[in-house]
Amino acid sequence: MQEPVITVSGNVGGMPRTRVVASGSVVTDFRIANTPRDVDKATGQWSDGQTVWFGVSCWRNLAENVAASVKTGDRVVVTGRLRAHTWKTEQGEERSSLEIKAQTIGFDLSRGKAVQERSVPLSMTVDPGLPPVEEPADDELEEMYEDDDRSLGVPVQAEAA
Repeated sequence: MQEPVITVSGNVGGMPRTRVVASGSVVTDFRIANTPRDVDKATGQWSDGQTVWFGVSCWRNLAENVAASVKTGDRVVVTGRLRAHTWKTEQGEERSSLEIKAQTIGFDLSRGKAVQERSVPLSMTVDPGLPPVEEPADDELEEMYEDDDRSLGVPVQAEAA
């Protein structure tokens, strides 16, 4: 049976923790808190409901991007598969937790602005079998593209015959 898909908005409760597992996959974990707010129609006063905490786990590219972007206190929207865990403590007390295996995570834009920066996954930026490649200097780039009419730079002037 597949776990239900859920979308939750909440505040990040602590700095995300990133690690690499034995398979080489990157995993980032953090917790978010969701506190519903209700207004009493008779008095017009707002009150907080009971806070619900969710563990969130992210894998691979999402894990790398979350590690580079999300910090304590950020308001995020998480969509993923909900799992409930139960266990007993050493004292025999039953405990439970809710975890979301995230498929997508974004900032709650009702609370502020964000700018997306596309990134290359860290796993694709380094190949231990290849030597590092140096970027060409600006003057070398100009030479490379001066005969290329598809260049996005300044158009090259044709020489007078």
